[in-house]
Amino acid sequence: MRRAEIRTAVDRPELLAAAVAPDDTEQMTTRVEDGAVVTTIERETTGGLRSTVDDYVVNLDVAARTVRRAERGRP
Repeated sequence: MRRAEIRTAVDRPELLAAAVAPDDTEQMTTRVEDGAVVTTIERETTGGLRSTVDDYVVNLDVAARTVRRAERGRP
């Protein structure tokens, strides 16, 4: 089993975690820990882990940008 843990320090970790957690698969867990969003991903293969991490990072980026824009009151 391959495993990656991604820790992202943000201003509103609960909000960001709530935004990305619905996309978690059975091999993923997302939680808030010490002011950061922490996602653990486990996959059988290195290639599968890489693909899942890549997808997650893109989703996280979109969610973070959306939260920032919403907080500034921009559509």
